[in-house]
Amino acid sequence: MKPLTECRLYAFVDGAYLHDRDPVDLARQLCDGGADLIQLRAKDWPLDRIRETAEALLPVTQAAKVGLVINDHWQVAREVGADFCHLGQEDFFDETGDVRLELGDNPQLGLSTHAPEQARRAMDAGADYLAFGPVFATPTKPGRPAVTLDYIRWAAAHSDRPWFAIGGITLENMDSVLEAGAWRVCVVSAILNAPDVARACQQFHERLASVPLQTS
Repeated sequence: MKPLTECRLYAFVDGAYLHDRDPVDLARQLCDGGADLIQLRAKDWPLDRIRETAEALLPVTQAAKVGLVINDHWQVAREVGADFCHLGQEDFFDETGDVRLELGDNPQLGLSTHAPEQARRAMDAGADYLAFGPVFATPTKPGRPAVTLDYIRWAAAHSDRPWFAIGGITLENMDSVLEAGAWRVCVVSAILNAPDVARACQQFHERLASVPLQTS
């Protein structure tokens, strides 16, 4: 895969948005559309199904030089040889703010953040990349209030490593996210609910290409 610093479009194979589609075929469409990273997120699936799907996706992403991210399950990511595991704050830190898990060097780690203090804590813990959001209200995070574009402006000024804006981002509101300082975005429903997944992915890819890439 390309270096993380050069990754810009982060797409998803999300169990809640499959709509009876084959996850492997969906991953191929995302790769064809220009995704740099693809996360397997399946909140309601049994662990065996997640592992089997991850094993099926990996040859597709590797052939396209796209990074595979496993959501929530560090051990699965490690066992199948995925490039990244993405965890939430509550998965990685305990109630006192101490690291909950003992992790090795592989896979690389991504952490969600929803406020500056969480972002600082994630950077101090050595996360390889951060996600900042949800920027806008989104059904993928019910009950989670939007962090607004102010948090994206904070991220642009303070993050010292690759980071992605996430949450409710569409082609219609993406310009405001880019103007706030984002260079990378995660997109779920605006791509997975599109009638042509590869084309939707390509449109996001092209919009991102119009903004100069920064290293952090």
